Amino acid sequence: MADTDDLDRTESPTQKRLEDARRRGQVPRSRDLGAAAVTLAGGLGLYGLGAVLGGRLMGLMRGGLELSAAQSMGADSMLRSLASETLGAALAVAPILGLLLAAAVLAPLAIGGWNFSATALQPQWSRLDPVAGMQRVFSLQGVLELLKSLARFLVVALVAIVVLRHQFREFNSLSTEPARAAVGHALALAGTALIAFGGALAAIAAVDVPLALWQHHRSLRMSREEIRQENRDSEGSPEVRNRLRRLQQEMSGRRMMAAVPTADVVITNPTHFAVALRYDEARMRAPVVVAKGADLVAQRIRELAREHGVPLVEAPPLARALHRSCELGDEIPARLYAVVAQVLTYVYQLRTARRTGAAPPAPPVIVAPDAG
Repeated sequence: MADTDDLDRTESPTQKRLEDARRRGQVPRSRDLGAAAVTLAGGLGLYGLGAVLGGRLMGLMRGGLELSAAQSMGADSMLRSLASETLGAALAVAPILGLLLAAAVLAPLAIGGWNFSATALQPQWSRLDPVAGMQRVFSLQGVLELLKSLARFLVVALVAIVVLRHQFREFNSLSTEPARAAVGHALALAGTALIAFGGALAAIAAVDVPLALWQHHRSLRMSREEIRQENRDSEGSPEVRNRLRRLQQEMSGRRMMAAVPTADVVITNPTHFAVALRYDEARMRAPVVVAKGADLVAQRIRELAREHGVPLVEAPPLARALHRSCELGDEIPARLYAVVAQVLTYVYQLRTARRTGAAPPAPPVIVAPDAG
C-alpha cells in the first residue's frame, strides 16, 4: 500500500503543505554539512590560535602545580586556586568553543533556515515499533543512509592515511622541541588534520545537501486527490462557494438599488432595460453608471426612480448601448457623450420647469447605436 501511495504522489507539494511541514519541524537538514562546518571551524581555530592556546594551557598547568606549603595545607586556598584555574582554562578555550558553537548553529540554517517547532519536541511512540523500524532500515532512505555512511568512512579513512603519512615526521619531532613550542606545534598539526578532514566532509556534504533537499521534497509530494482535497478545504465546498456568491450578488444588488435615488436620470428601454446615470460636473469627467438591470431588476430600478422623483427617459437604443457596454461604476463611452448630453440637458430643463412652475419641455428624440 505504501508503494502504491508513493506512486500516486507525483505532484509537487503546495505552499500550504510546505508551511504545515515546517510547523511540524520537517525542514531539510544535512548532518554532513553540520559535521563539515564544525570540523572546519575547529581545525581553523586550532591552526590559527594553537600557539596562543598552548601557551595559556602551559601557564595554567605550571600555575596549578606551583603551590606553596601554606596553599597546599589550606582547604580555602586550594578551592580558590581551583576556581581560578578553571576560569582561566574556560577563558583560554572560549574562542575555540565560540567558533564551534557558531558553526553548529549556522550550518543547519544554510539549507533549512531558522525554525522552532514544539511538535518536533513531542515524543513519537511510533518510532518504537520494531516492524516500522525494520521497514525504515530496508527502505530507500535506509539504503541511501548506508551508502552515505560507507562513503563517509572511506573518504575520512583515506584522508586520515594521507594526513598521518604527511605529518608523521613532524609528530616525531615534537619530543625534541621545548614544551611550550611543542604544545603549540601539536595543536597546529591537529588543526591541519581537522581542516583536511573538514574538507573531505565538505565534499561529502556537497553531495548530501542536494540529496537532503530532494528527499525532503520527495517526502512531501502529493497526489492529485490530495491537492483537490486541500483546495476544497481551503476554498470550501462548491455548495458553500455558490452560497457565498449568491450572498455577494445580493449585497451588490442592494448597494446598487440604494444608489438609484442619487441618480440624475434613468434611461429605459422602456420595459426590458434600465440604466441609472449620475453626473457631478465638479467631480466627474463623464456621467457614471450607478445602477443597471434587465427585466425584473429594470422594473425595480424604475419603481425606485419614480418613488424618489428621478426622471425616466425612454431611449431604447441608448438604454441597450449603455447596458451592454458599461459596468457599475464605469464612465459612459466617449461615443455616447453627445446623446447622453441631450438627455442630461432635457433633465436639467425639466428640473428648472418643475422649480419655476413652467411647462415641462418635450422629451428629446434619442438615436444611439447599439453596443457591439
